[in-house]
Amino acid sequence: MLGVIRKVGKIRRWLPINEQWWVKFDLLRTLVRRDLEARYKGSVLGNLWPLLNQLSQLLIYTYVFSIVLKVKLSLKGLPADNNIAFGLWLFAGLLPWIAFTGGLTQSAGSVVGQPNLVKKVVFPLALLPLVPVLSTFIESALGLAALIVLVAISSGTLHATLALLPLVWLTQLLLTAGLGYLAAGLTVFLRDIPQTLGVILNLWFYMTPIVYPASVIPEHLRDWVFWLNPLAVIAQVYRDLVLLGSVEHGLEWAVAFGVSGVVFGVGLWCYQKLRPAFADVL
Repeated sequence: MLGVIRKVGKIRRWLPINEQWWVKFDLLRTLVRRDLEARYKGSVLGNLWPLLNQLSQLLIYTYVFSIVLKVKLSLKGLPADNNIAFGLWLFAGLLPWIAFTGGLTQSAGSVVGQPNLVKKVVFPLALLPLVPVLSTFIESALGLAALIVLVAISSGTLHATLALLPLVWLTQLLLTAGLGYLAAGLTVFLRDIPQTLGVILNLWFYMTPIVYPASVIPEHLRDWVFWLNPLAVIAQVYRDLVLLGSVEHGLEWAVAFGVSGVVFGVGLWCYQKLRPAFADVL
């Protein structure tokens, strides 16, 4: 995962971007690398822990919903109505959710947890909420790689639609970063925000068809779920691209991308408006 961060820094000569932005990018890259290194420093398994955490959630939800509640589904190219197909389908939906919730909850405390950096005049505070968002996203990449390998083994093919995954990542990152900026700024003044987020995310999880198929949602509500819940679309598009090799929800995806862009703009604007008071409050 850290190697990916280093390789990204080598493409600067190909992009016509202002040198000041490259300085901020280098700083962000350094902060993300240090954050990832600090999370598992001294542990035996190191960066394998994110994958193990993702797999543990996969096993729990697969047991509860597939074996106990006997939720069944059939996927093109995969064995019908068995636990392997359900596990792959579930894992594809869990990956963006885990990255989203992890990045959002950690970014909420990113400003209050760094008072020394906040009081430095020259430090670009806009980078702080982005660090946990990018760190958790990079951690989820290991799980995504494992999912693609498992799908290739199960179905005997790799879908060309995998090339569209970066567009889904952009949608996911814009949504997570926008809400992260909003949560980070508000937490400076309202310390109940992280706890409130926990409650909201618990409700949001079960309102999103991740551990259950969208087909069980009443038909008159199903369209509303996809139009109003960007995470539902993101999870479904992950499944479309990785498991089915097709784009089944293109229009909803386009709307989710637009909503995510608006959320990012509003979140960053609110954060910038609140930023001058951070040092005084902390």
